[in-house]
Amino acid sequence: MSRKLIALNIVLVLVAIYAGVLFHSQWQAAKAREAELRNAKVKPANVGRLEPLPNAGAVLATTYQDVAMKNLFHPSRNPNIPPVVPPPPPPKPPMPMLPKYYGTMNIGDGPMALLSVTAGAPANAVKPGERIGAFKLVDINTVDITFEWNDEIVRRTLDQVTDRTIQAAAPSGGGDSRSAAAPPPAAAPVVKSALGPGPMTNQGVATCQPNDNMAFGTIQNGLKKVERQTPFGAACVWEPVGR
Repeated sequence: MSRKLIALNIVLVLVAIYAGVLFHSQWQAAKAREAELRNAKVKPANVGRLEPLPNAGAVLATTYQDVAMKNLFHPSRNPNIPPVVPPPPPPKPPMPMLPKYYGTMNIGDGPMALLSVTAGAPANAVKPGERIGAFKLVDINTVDITFEWNDEIVRRTLDQVTDRTIQAAAPSGGGDSRSAAAPPPAAAPVVKSALGPGPMTNQGVATCQPNDNMAFGTIQNGLKKVERQTPFGAACVWEPVGR
């Protein structure tokens, strides 16, 4: 065995002896501290006289009223919240003038009413379910007529919607001109212009607009202005070209 190995073994033995002595001394110190703590006497602290706790009152439901009314997470539980009043609905628009009635006819496919949008306008044959102006014809009989406007049912007697415009009769000749009644003032002239076809009907034709001065036979937007003969007189319509 070489000298170096012998020296190394001696050093290792000395280190082991030193570690054992050091561990033994620390173990002895720990045992001494444990014995000292075990034999030590602790003085009790002076806490004084304990006061009795006050008696709790009875639990009442009224004491929790504020908890239910002022809960920030549920403001709807507060009965003092004023109700939200919805805004009033907008007023309904005024109903326009009803169509004028000129008569009823039936040529085999059901009753039709001769109606015009305004007094003096060309009359058109309108069946129940068709529209004329802002109104829809619902029913027609020998007593009254029913329209629909703005989802409302409007019923009138035939006498109420009949056009009874009477032209002033011309004064008869003869007699003293000084005693004759003065002629009525002349009405303002009606200004006519090229208005073209009116709204379409369920019969596939368009109505003629009042004060339209376009001649019969005029073609516009694929429609031709024609004059139809009905049992109650001539009626103006715009029908598709080639019909």
